[in-house]
Amino acid sequence: MSKILVVGSVALDTVTTPFGSVKEALGGSAVYFSISAIKFLEPFDVRIVAVVGEDFPSKYLKLLKKNKIDTEGLKKEKGKTFRWIGEYNYNLNEAHTIDTKLNVFENFSPEIPSAYKNTPYIFLANIDPDLQEKVLNQVISPKLVVLDTMNFWISSKKESLKNVLKKVDIFLLNESETRQISEEFNILKAVKKILSWGPKAIIVKRGEYGAIYFDNSSIFYVPSYPLEKIYDPTGAGDSFAGGFLGYIAKKDKVDRKTIKQATVFGSIMGSFAVESFSLDKLRSVRWKDILKRYKEFKNFTYF
Repeated sequence: MSKILVVGSVALDTVTTPFGSVKEALGGSAVYFSISAIKFLEPFDVRIVAVVGEDFPSKYLKLLKKNKIDTEGLKKEKGKTFRWIGEYNYNLNEAHTIDTKLNVFENFSPEIPSAYKNTPYIFLANIDPDLQEKVLNQVISPKLVVLDTMNFWISSKKESLKNVLKKVDIFLLNESETRQISEEFNILKAVKKILSWGPKAIIVKRGEYGAIYFDNSSIFYVPSYPLEKIYDPTGAGDSFAGGFLGYIAKKDKVDRKTIKQATVFGSIMGSFAVESFSLDKLRSVRWKDILKRYKEFKNFTYF
């Protein structure tokens, strides 16, 4: 069992879906990842580097600490916390951004605490690729680096993103981002091109259709967990990443068998995240709940 460092956003989310809404709920890539990953590890084995404003509610800081997240790297700056307002229609795979206020996150420049620099597992959440590279320049010989991105960085900083991919082990992105960055419609062609830029493997997240792991010699497909009720897809991808890297850190192995199992656990954690708004379901999940879904996954994928 080992430790994880996540560098990303902490936000206050206002979200509307066909099934309800929530106002200024705790969100952000680093938060969803951390709450998901800590389920696999010992208390405070997940270390978060992010920034919030002076207005960040104390109840949310207490929630992170209650969930045993190491918050030494969570800095409070003068100004307001990052806010995102979005909505989903019945196509829950696609978020529609109504408003984004970066606030203190606009000038976020991650400084990794000395105690974090030897962390073996690194998750670079969806932030400016130049900042992702800055993090990699501060950490010392990690065992595994996983990087996420989004369409904004692909369109505005593609060359910076391609440059940091040379230093990354696993690249996470969704189907449309895979096509966008590669300029290839066919996913297999797209993945082949992206792998040529440097990452050792790619995971294509497909929302309700699961996820596909690719490296230069293998492909592994995981379906999504079938759910009757989906309330809010916000944070599902980061929760997937938390389950994925959390399991790898738990086993402290980076072999193909472990990666395949981790991809399943990632899909499981993403399924928990979408069953409620914000972190309401994810933070209450227990290890026995995770194992129950893992066994169900084995049953409905075995033939």
